[in-house]
Parts: sequence; C-alpha cells; structure tokens
Amino acid sequence: MKHLKKYVLLSTLTLALISCSSDDDHPVANNMTLHFHNTFKDTGIVLGDAASPDATVNTSAAGQVHHFSELKYVISNIRLIPQDGSEFPYNVNDLDRGATVIDQSKPESLDYILNNIPSGEYRQVKFGLGVRQELNTLDEVRFPEFYATAGANDTEMMWEWGTGYRFVKLEGFYDTDHKEMSVHTGSTVEGTNGDEDTYTQGVDAYRDITLDLPVNAAVGKNAPVITIKADFDKLLSGKTNTITLTTGTSMGDNATPNIHTADQMVKFVDNLGGNGSGDLTGMFAVEEVEN
Repeated sequence: MKHLKKYVLLSTLTLALISCSSDDDHPVANNMTLHFHNTFKDTGIVLGDAASPDATVNTSAAGQVHHFSELKYVISNIRLIPQDGSEFPYNVNDLDRGATVIDQSKPESLDYILNNIPSGEYRQVKFGLGVRQELNTLDEVRFPEFYATAGANDTEMMWEWGTGYRFVKLEGFYDTDHKEMSVHTGSTVEGTNGDEDTYTQGVDAYRDITLDLPVNAAVGKNAPVITIKADFDKLLSGKTNTITLTTGTSMGDNATPNIHTADQMVKFVDNLGGNGSGDLTGMFAVEEVEN
C-alpha cells in the first residue's frame, strides 16, 4: 500500500509539472511591437534645419530636392488578421490605449507595443493613418492621454481652427534655396469659423492601411516585432500623384497649409495613405517580422 501511495503521489506530481510546463510553453497571450522605420526610399530619415549638413536629402520624381525638420503622424484603429481571416481589434475605440503619435525626433515613439495579443499566427495588419471621423474630436475628458500626447505639448498635432487632430505634420525645406515646406493633413470641417454648432464634415483625410506580412507573426512563446517602413519619398512621388511644390498665394500653390486648398491637401493624403480604393498601402510596407 505504501508503494501504491508513493506511485500515485509521484504520478500526480509529474502530471502537475507537465501541466505547468505546457502552460508556460503555450501562453494564452503575449505582446506584439509595431516598429516604424521612416525613410526616403531605403535611407533612414535624419531631420535637420535649413542648412543642416546631416539631414537626409531626397530628390522627388519631378527633380525637387527636399528634407524634413519635423516628421509626425498618427496611427490608430489597429486590427490584426489571423489565419482564419477574422479580425482582432486592438482598442479601436480608445485613443488612449489604441492610438499613438509617431515622432521622428523621439526614438521611443517609433516602437508601439500592443499588449495582451491572443496567441496565434497573424498574417496581416491593418491600421489607420489618422483618426476616423467618429473619434476625431479634441476630447480631453474622454481621452486625456492621447490629447496630451497629440496636442497639449510640443507635438502640436491639433488644428487651431477646428475640432480635430492633425494626422500628418511635416515641416522642412525644398529646392536649393531652402524654401520653407509645411505639409499638414487632417480631416476638415465646414461651417462658420469659431461656431462649432455649424460645423459639418468636410474632407475625410483618414486612410485605412492594409499590409500583408511576409511571414506570419507568431504570438505565444514569442513577442514578435513587425517593422513597418514609411517611405516619405511617396509624399511627392506617390502611386497616385506626382507633386511639385510651389510657394505662392494662388489656388495651385501647395507648399504651406495656410495656402493650399483641401483639394491640394488630398493629393498628399492619397500619396501617404493610399487613395482608399486601388491603393491601400500608401507609403507603408512591411520590412521584416521578427518572431
């Protein structure tokens, strides 16, 4: 009987150890990181002022040289697509927990960690460039963290005249005489300036991005890192539009946001975020998946 009791005890202990080992080997969730690599073609972007010898200079398809002193954009509405084609939405209705500002001047902002992603194989990632209409209000009470990150500090990703966020904010210089370039995108409103009761939706500058992964991102024992290249060569040399920057006060001038029309802005939006139909990737592509 003593031998039988020892055998039962040892068997129970062995099963417990196997069970613990199995749970450790197959966690129900883990993190995933989206790492954003901002480039001109295949060259990582270095920011600089007008006379900077270190700034990364790009040449557009139209032959214009240009470089950036500031580069920021909003990522939100993240969804992960597993093998079965369903969608796992990541805090898509919560800007505090599911949206971020990518800021080239702040290296820590280039890695966005998604927490508690269910274990599985993911073949695709979707996200928004900007903030979709129903969430695009400057709501400090509902989303205080995103409000602080996006506008209440040096990021300045809020429209001064409207109720929503800037989606992309690019400052820099173009041509050999370093004329100022300032490209801001974001959804617009129509109505009487300063009277929010009259505002209606104007141009919707939000764009949904869909990226296939070269290999599945395996969440479980590992916490994969997906490197997403954002190629800002597409700003002027996009799949949809080839743009030449001009400075002036006519309807066709586009180098500063206080001059260019919403129609001019949409050309930049379609290049960076895709046109919403034939182009669903814009400037984005997946460079690597590290499992």
